[in-house]
Amino acid sequence: MIDPRIEKLAGLLVEYSTAVQPGDKVYVRSTTAATPLIEAVYRKIFQAGGHPYLWIELPQQPFLLYKYGSEEQIRHFPEPYQKLAETYDAYIRIFAEENTKALTHIEPQKVVWFNQGMSRYSKRLVQRMSDHSIRAVGTLYPTSGYAQDAEMSLVEYEDFVYCACMPDPEDPVGFWRAFSERQQRIVQWLDGKRRIQVTGPETDLTVDIGGRKFINCDAHVNVPDGEIYTGPVEDSAEGCVYFSYPAVISGREVSGIRLWFEKGRVVKASAEKNEDFLLKLINTDEGSHRIGEFAIGTNDRINRFTGQILLDEKIGGSFHLALGFGYPETGSKNESSIHWDLICDLRNGGKITADDQLLYENGRFVIEG
Repeated sequence: MIDPRIEKLAGLLVEYSTAVQPGDKVYVRSTTAATPLIEAVYRKIFQAGGHPYLWIELPQQPFLLYKYGSEEQIRHFPEPYQKLAETYDAYIRIFAEENTKALTHIEPQKVVWFNQGMSRYSKRLVQRMSDHSIRAVGTLYPTSGYAQDAEMSLVEYEDFVYCACMPDPEDPVGFWRAFSERQQRIVQWLDGKRRIQVTGPETDLTVDIGGRKFINCDAHVNVPDGEIYTGPVEDSAEGCVYFSYPAVISGREVSGIRLWFEKGRVVKASAEKNEDFLLKLINTDEGSHRIGEFAIGTNDRINRFTGQILLDEKIGGSFHLALGFGYPETGSKNESSIHWDLICDLRNGGKITADDQLLYENGRFVIEG
């Protein structure tokens, strides 16, 4: 018997997040580990009158690419996938890894090559999302691998994920619409502000947001969702940040990250674990030395670190920075082959001010209303 929450999540993705209409061409990308959700989404797209195309990967596919591929082969990105990014109306990405540690021992340079090869596809997809010519959403299917990373049983992890995606299981769309209205008031308060300062343990960072736009994340691009974000002025970041949560990418956990910025650029970086990997990614290109995104997590149902960025960047009481490319809809001009989110907990003495007005303290918004 199919978990009824899978059907509800599929409905949320197709009917609300991507709002599939008759005649829409929709591609769905995932691995075979997410088969129950893929099938439910596939049915929902047909029921909405769309034309689904499945881009399905094997669990071992990334490992085999890195193990046996040459630099040229790793950098290569198939043209049919570029065609999907160029011409389809909607895109549903379902993350589903069975073994999240499969790439732990892959050489960092190979990951850099892959990101550089993917950049043309990624850049085009981001451009189309920004001009609203494609409706794209990403979600996560609970697997045993993810549950182990979160130090939960699979049943506990399923409950955690579905609660974060659909806090009101009877009316998930209604919940996210009401959530969007509340969050929009924060975005409006920030409109026209110029300077953001974040302080906390080992953290004192300022960025310029003049002329930039905050985006209200309300389950149209990610499910679960819950954040507001912008793209800071590229040469503005000054100060230091200590990221209290590990950063996980390509199976590697980089923890105890500290970054120092001058004139918008990372001038010093350290990590307590996997520092070499951190430095290699920062040196991917010029844009990877700069901040592409500044964001505040707002989903209080995500209250612990799980090792999956789709969830962790939404942790209520946190903020995060992304090194690398910024989203054009915010006004960001930063370009890079990477976009790497790094998260900091602000629930214990952290503050955020905007033009010297207190916005956020100890993980809570404090502005009136």
